[in-house]
Amino acid sequence: MEFLARLWAMIVKEALQLKRDRLTFSMMFGVPIMQLVLFGFAINNDPKALPTAILSSDQSSITRAVVQAIENTSYFSLIHLAASEAEADELLQRGEVQFVITIPGDFTRHIMRGEVAQIAVEADATDPATTGPALSAVNQAVTQALGHELSGPLAYLKPRAAPVEIVVHRRYNPEGLTRYNIVPGLLGIILTMTMVMMTALAVTRERERGTMENLLAMPVRPIEVMAGKIAPYILIGTVQVMVVLAAARVLFDVPFVGSYGLFCATTLLFITVNLAIGFTFSTIARNQLQAMQMSFFFIMPSILLTGFAFPFRGMPYWAQAIGEAMPATHFLRLVRGVMLKGADLQQMSPEIAVLALTLVVVAAVAVSRYKVTLD
Repeated sequence: MEFLARLWAMIVKEALQLKRDRLTFSMMFGVPIMQLVLFGFAINNDPKALPTAILSSDQSSITRAVVQAIENTSYFSLIHLAASEAEADELLQRGEVQFVITIPGDFTRHIMRGEVAQIAVEADATDPATTGPALSAVNQAVTQALGHELSGPLAYLKPRAAPVEIVVHRRYNPEGLTRYNIVPGLLGIILTMTMVMMTALAVTRERERGTMENLLAMPVRPIEVMAGKIAPYILIGTVQVMVVLAAARVLFDVPFVGSYGLFCATTLLFITVNLAIGFTFSTIARNQLQAMQMSFFFIMPSILLTGFAFPFRGMPYWAQAIGEAMPATHFLRLVRGVMLKGADLQQMSPEIAVLALTLVVVAAVAVSRYKVTLD
């Protein structure tokens, strides 16, 4: 009986301690629920309604029927009517559209003569998993549209062979190699994981080691404390970037066609953003365990909702909204745009602006949360 009493006392003690640690208690239920929701609703390897631009020099009824049939596949969402090849190329390079469908001016004439016409489909193939199913649906859609149009008096024009040749150009990744998408994206995930976790322990470590009094006694402001805490890790992040870039080139033969200066500047900004986020976590958490739990809660969406592991445009709108709030989403677009597309500063300026704004907001929160006393 004494054994059971002592055992019961220990159980009650642990239960009360867990009850007091509300953050840990919330994480125990929050993480499984988040995993269930993300994997059950947000993850989709067959994205639909992908943004598409049309560049058509032929405005016949047959052409309109073909365009409508392509949109009816549900893989394409025609959001732009390009006026020129230059405009279409710019849309594709900026990442505003996933596809550019070009219909030449002699399309209807070839069809009426019983000749094989061509349609060009240019795809942003930096993420092969996004473009594959959509490209497979184009041929069937065009064939069915022409089969409906070439009926009645025009039935004699139906060719026995395929009436249209779909010419596919996989831009930026002609061979559809997955590593061209994964390796640059992995840089963002590695930096997020390491930078956030390192600085998440910055203040909590001081508190647990009993050195917080010495830190508070120093004549430094909160912004100076934050800058001093994250500065050494910027060098570590720089070394990580160099290692990943070397591996990308030597081991995986991933091309780098953009500006190294733009790449370095944006990567430094992203490293600083993650370090500031980690420091903010350390000002909120009471101990290192809580800091690690908060980091994990941040890192999981950074992997699942940023377009690294699964197609970003395949997620529902609410999941895309959460993903847009993650710094890694914008950095992945930056690094892939610079490395694979050769994008310039003007084209990447929206993503850079979001990262800069995130840094300002996070730094303000961290400074306001930093405790100037031990209470």
